[in-house]
Amino acid sequence: MKIWTKDFSFISATMFFVSMTFYLLMTMIPIYSMESFNASQGQAGLAAGIFIIGALVSRPLTGRYMEVIGRRKILLGSLILFFLAILLYFFVYDLNMLLVVRFVHGVIFGVATTAIPTVIMGMIPRERRGEGVGYFTLSGTMASAIGPFLGLVIREQANFTTMFVVCAVFYVISIIVTAFADIPEVVMTKEQLEVVKGFRLQDFFEKTAMPVSIVMLFVGMAYASILAFINSYALSLSLMDAAAFFFVIYSAFIIISRLFTGRLLDNRGDNIVMYPALLSFVLSLVLISKAGDSFTFLLAGAFAGLGFGTIMSCAQVIAANNSPQHRMGIATSTFFFCADLGVGAGSFFAGEIVSMTGFRDMYMVMAIIVALSILLYYILHGRKTASDKHSAPGRR
Repeated sequence: MKIWTKDFSFISATMFFVSMTFYLLMTMIPIYSMESFNASQGQAGLAAGIFIIGALVSRPLTGRYMEVIGRRKILLGSLILFFLAILLYFFVYDLNMLLVVRFVHGVIFGVATTAIPTVIMGMIPRERRGEGVGYFTLSGTMASAIGPFLGLVIREQANFTTMFVVCAVFYVISIIVTAFADIPEVVMTKEQLEVVKGFRLQDFFEKTAMPVSIVMLFVGMAYASILAFINSYALSLSLMDAAAFFFVIYSAFIIISRLFTGRLLDNRGDNIVMYPALLSFVLSLVLISKAGDSFTFLLAGAFAGLGFGTIMSCAQVIAANNSPQHRMGIATSTFFFCADLGVGAGSFFAGEIVSMTGFRDMYMVMAIIVALSILLYYILHGRKTASDKHSAPGRR
């Protein structure tokens, strides 16, 4: 079965425009809050991170009830609410109101970005899921390069109001594109529907997805430090020109890795991809902490792409492949719940460290966290996979 169908392309395009707004705002909101409301570094980190905290609220509920309500209804409904949420930014007049709007926006983000990967998983043949998800996540990869770059351009050439207008346009496009896609639904049995009526913890989280999701929580904390503070750090180093291209380099190396990591995971198993990716991300954070020139700064972006960019897509496949078909939405929400918890907590945690010790020490702390995550991955998942002769995801 082929991967690049019309519907796969449409939903990938939707993910691109949703991700564009995420990366644009996530990297620019700290600067916006400091310049517009005189926020501290810690408050700026909170303004970025509270968006992710909002997503935490909606992900478990979305994963649990998605198959009951219907994937198409959930996805289109969330995109329409996205457009309405972005309009709220035009009425923000102080930091407290910004935090409220960011939280609401994050809640809706959690719904949409739980639904989109679940929809895509249903379109990809299981035996080619690593490859397919690798291609799909390129939409987010391209957005991670263009979004922050566009944000910096808008800041230099226009104003923050223009930034919110551009985000609104992106949401309108995503609604139109999604409306033309045929979205596969899952028909649940009576027994499966009965389970939905319960309110046990396992009804909201998929236990088979938890091991790799816990690893993702700590890796997400480190990535938050890049997402929320890389521009501010570059500004302190007088490397804003390099900062404009950090995510471009980051994305370029993710694209390079997609040429082989997805197929490698499908054919050779999880560990052969995950261990090098985790090590690469550690190296990236160390380089950022030592950066003093553009070359080192951009080299760190390259290793971040090979590292975090690979971890994110491959860990998502691991979580989905270990779950039953009718609980794939719950597995997806479990994975992103942990990833978002890491990013949300990491944004605030990183901001506090910066306030106390500065950017360089903060990035070194994050490198240590990811280094410890390698051991955590081995304990929770890696050693089990290594002992399984049929460890390749497509064969499980």
